[in-house]
Amino acid sequence: MALITSKEMFQKAYEGKYAVGAFNVNNMEIIQGIMIAAQQEKAPLILQVSAGARKYASPVYLRKLVEAAIEDTGMDLCLHLDHGEDFEICKQCVDDGFTSVMIDGSKHPFEENIALTKKVVDYAHERGVTVEAELGKLAGIEDNINVDEKDSTFTDPDEAVEFVERTGVDSLAIAIGTSHGAFKFKGEPRLDFERLEKISRLLPGFPLVLHGASTVPQEFVELNNQYGAQIPGAKGVPEEMLLESTQYGVCKINIDTDLRLAMTACIRQVFVEQPAVFDPRKYLGPAREAIAKMVAHKMKNVLNCSGKA
Repeated sequence: MALITSKEMFQKAYEGKYAVGAFNVNNMEIIQGIMIAAQQEKAPLILQVSAGARKYASPVYLRKLVEAAIEDTGMDLCLHLDHGEDFEICKQCVDDGFTSVMIDGSKHPFEENIALTKKVVDYAHERGVTVEAELGKLAGIEDNINVDEKDSTFTDPDEAVEFVERTGVDSLAIAIGTSHGAFKFKGEPRLDFERLEKISRLLPGFPLVLHGASTVPQEFVELNNQYGAQIPGAKGVPEEMLLESTQYGVCKINIDTDLRLAMTACIRQVFVEQPAVFDPRKYLGPAREAIAKMVAHKMKNVLNCSGKA
């Protein structure tokens, strides 16, 4: 019943060929929905906080909500900073009790990314905190991340080896065709599994991470649009592709967009079908239930991590 690092989680995931879900959290209902699913599925869990979430909810509120989730469920979980953009925010999260941080230096040239990542690794490791980094750029828009498709680049396998060796990082987010946001593919979905397999082969036993890996469930896209949203053509990563990625060293899969879609669809439905409702519990409650159901499905059928906690 504690906050733990991702190290043992990833070792077990790598050996068992499954992935741990890393779910972005912004408020109480999202955290509760995720925790309900994790308890039900007896699954390992990472709750992650982005810069946008920190700005919206305040770090202290989010930290206390996560502490409450642990106390309420008796579960161990990892609290992770998602897309830390500089040393200062990573340092602050380490000092605040996060057990894992991500330093995203992917926007910098290779050598600068290494230097920044190494600085974070040295500080975090001295305090028992694990570090994730990123090499390659994912296209798409989510939170404070905005990368044009023309500026996105896939991860070079040889550079990945050098990067890991020189930084001492604990896990690496790679770019193989996923993207942030709800509009991940214009045509047929495609991930570069040949590249993934090569990276995994060159880094045996090393945990890889997929960002921008929401599946964008069409039931929630359709429900949103049915009740007034305008998100036509939203398309995510097929479930079978994510499941396949776990066979090549992917131990952590990030999920954010799907949570937003599920929550917003349920709220929209209540507002349209029950216009007299103004009690937040009447629309946030169903939204929480939808998140729990969707996360449980992912843990069982996409991440293959049910029963692995």
